[in-house]
Amino acid sequence: MINVTLPDGSKREYADGASPFDVAESISKSLAKKAVAARVDGELRDLKRPLEGDARVEIVTDKDPDALELIRHDAAHVLAQAVQALFPDTQVTIGPVIEDGFYYDFARKEPFSTDDFEKIEAKMREIVDADFPIIREVWEKDAAIAEFKKMGEDYKAQIIDDIIPPGEAITLYRQGDWVDLCRGPHLPSTGKLPKAFKLMKLAGAYWRGDSNNEMLQRVYGTAWANEKDLKDHLHRLEEAEKRDHRKLGRQMDLFHMQEEGKGMVFWHEKGLTLWRVIEAYVRRRLEATGYVEVRTPQVLDRTFWEKSGHWDKYRENMFIAETAEDEVLSLKPMNCPGHVQIFKFGQKSYRDLPLRMAEFGACHRYEPSGALHGLMRVRAFTQDDAHIFCREDQIEEETAAFIKLASSIHEDFGLERDHISLGTRPAQRAGTEEFWDKAEAQMLNAARAAGVEPVVAEGDGAFYAPKLDFQLKDAIGRSWTCGTIQLDYVLPERLGAEYVGEDGQKHRPVMLHRAILGSLERFIGVLIENYAGAFPMWLSPVQVVVAAITDAAGDYAEEAAAELRKAGLRVEVDTRNETINYKVREHSLQKVPVIAVVGAREAEGRMLALRRLGSNGQEIVSLADAVKNLGHEALPPDLKRAADTQR
Repeated sequence: MINVTLPDGSKREYADGASPFDVAESISKSLAKKAVAARVDGELRDLKRPLEGDARVEIVTDKDPDALELIRHDAAHVLAQAVQALFPDTQVTIGPVIEDGFYYDFARKEPFSTDDFEKIEAKMREIVDADFPIIREVWEKDAAIAEFKKMGEDYKAQIIDDIIPPGEAITLYRQGDWVDLCRGPHLPSTGKLPKAFKLMKLAGAYWRGDSNNEMLQRVYGTAWANEKDLKDHLHRLEEAEKRDHRKLGRQMDLFHMQEEGKGMVFWHEKGLTLWRVIEAYVRRRLEATGYVEVRTPQVLDRTFWEKSGHWDKYRENMFIAETAEDEVLSLKPMNCPGHVQIFKFGQKSYRDLPLRMAEFGACHRYEPSGALHGLMRVRAFTQDDAHIFCREDQIEEETAAFIKLASSIHEDFGLERDHISLGTRPAQRAGTEEFWDKAEAQMLNAARAAGVEPVVAEGDGAFYAPKLDFQLKDAIGRSWTCGTIQLDYVLPERLGAEYVGEDGQKHRPVMLHRAILGSLERFIGVLIENYAGAFPMWLSPVQVVVAAITDAAGDYAEEAAAELRKAGLRVEVDTRNETINYKVREHSLQKVPVIAVVGAREAEGRMLALRRLGSNGQEIVSLADAVKNLGHEALPPDLKRAADTQR
């Protein structure tokens, strides 16, 4: 007999050879009907795979998060079966699950077309309707190789030959008359696969990722637990396409990138205006909370990076320069070692702590060309970086204060916090278990002191200490990591940072690495996509365009613009010989928040006809009222709060 322990701690006995399906059925018929897999001693397994002895068993239903990976895995197999049914000359290679879906690489002489997708999807639905049992089979290596060669599946035979040690058994999965090499697990049958799948795109891929090998055809798909989730996903993709910061950056004349400066941004006037508004806002918030601003060198000698430990750990990501004097230098990949040097300049006392040191520091890190992605992944970036040097007894208070500051800043930018994650000890780490116990407790207590219960991200800490990361949601529900605080006992020791304590002895400070936006480049990319380029007025590079209907209104347009600029507004004037509808349409595409239309009537009455972005109507106001109201509306959130308290 087999003893099975259920999640509630209760135990049941089953005959030898019983499966998790038998366990589910003994609990209730409805559970067995919903079941798609099981966790056996924590390992995800096929529902009908016999138990090998006493075990803890948890039934996985279609509502379980793990079920989605099974769905996508099975969708890849069903895709491959459908393709081979329609195109018998095709060989299958690999088909893994990826974020939001799956892909499968095929070897076929004739190229696929997206026009083939409809009939492939129809065949996939037929396979689902056929409800083929998905059966796990265990084969000897040599027998499996011979079987796949007999089937003409040379790629599968090669995979088995390369990765399976001699004499070791492997698993195949059969559905109907189709079979594939796979570790599993899988759904019990093809009929359990929801029809909420869609093929998305084609791409080329070299066999084994080696450009010396044959080029294969990769078919990407997405799969979800139900039709609603699929529709929501497709809607998000459609929205993401509309919001693509690279497209909007060109359309709005914010920035561009080019091959001669891979991963480097060319900021145009409007893009740099946005940058400066963000930087000025953050600088005011930091000054108000006791930060001092510093600047450290862009290039430092190799010996310095060796001492900090970065040469050993980050050398492959560093840009190196050599001089005629045989110096080996590196562009800084991060600001923290430079800040330690400023801390060390002159003697520091415990009375000087905490010392909050900030820098809008330009950094460079090598990223492979294939990993670069607009503003989101670059080689040159500027961090809103700061380091807090403090005593150990100040860690929790400083971390809690930072959480509140960062949360307030994210809110001002209109980004919703989803959660804060606590990255705990990674597999490769410095320090003892006792140190990690203490450090993780410090970060957890600090988060709770700020009114936040963090979500634990096991193993996601830095190698030297745990960290807290801010996970923000944008307008279409995507998650972005913006903001972090990391605890560091290691770098101050490596670089010899000290302060004189109350006892007159020298002590090591603790260093808190923290950023609120992260890199400004990436954060601006997030903002562009969050707002689809239609920024709130305080962020908009151009806040008002004064557009003249006729040449006769040109002088008044210039006068009105001058008055609006006195109120601090960023204003352009459009007196071109174009129709007003053309001007409104063009400036709307540029996402200008307010278009102030002026003609002879407005000039005579010193009025403005205000048109808001996204609205078909207009509001007639006096120039004086427009200056007053728009000037206040365009204030950054911190200045607006200050102005409101004085009213």
